[in-house]
Amino acid sequence: MGKCKHHCHSSTQSHKKAKMTQQAITDKELIILASDPSMSAWGWSVLKIDGTILGCGCIKTVPENKVRRIRKGDDDVRRIADINHILLKRIKYHKVNYLVTELPHGSQNSAGAKMIGVTQGILQTISQTLNIPIDWFSEGDSKKALLGKISATKVETINAVNAIYNMPVTGKPKEGAPWTGKKYIDEAVADSISIFHVALEQSTFLQYYKKQNL
Repeated sequence: MGKCKHHCHSSTQSHKKAKMTQQAITDKELIILASDPSMSAWGWSVLKIDGTILGCGCIKTVPENKVRRIRKGDDDVRRIADINHILLKRIKYHKVNYLVTELPHGSQNSAGAKMIGVTQGILQTISQTLNIPIDWFSEGDSKKALLGKISATKVETINAVNAIYNMPVTGKPKEGAPWTGKKYIDEAVADSISIFHVALEQSTFLQYYKKQNL
């Protein structure tokens, strides 16, 4: 019998590959997908480096194992597949070549901890599979960059994003980025844009890109 070959790839190799990818896109138009990851209400927005919003939304999934009469684990897989499908569709449609995201943290139970791991895994896998660089930022850093403090209400976040990115709440919505009036959607979208905002301040690559291209 032939011997099975085992391949071990270190994190160092992954970082080198990501750096090479960053160098390759320096001269291209940067299209960024920002995420506020969650299994129940995943906020996303797609923006250019100058803050132009190309699209945004919220991926909502709910447990349906009892309705579908399937195991909870199988239902979790269904929800993950739904999230993957929409994220990959947006990446392909907008030709996304950079990812920024909140780093999920904290949980009060095992189910919450499981969902944190799932959402982290979704984004890191997309990044490595599609060879799209990714930056992670804390919720506290995003709030501090947006509002000057690490703790803020959802309304404060929406109002700050609305003011900085000129997203009208009433009247004719800005193309590609309307507020819906639905609380959970608007909160998720605002949180994703706040991640884009902190990325502009803290991402070494994005700062370098801006200097080279803007």
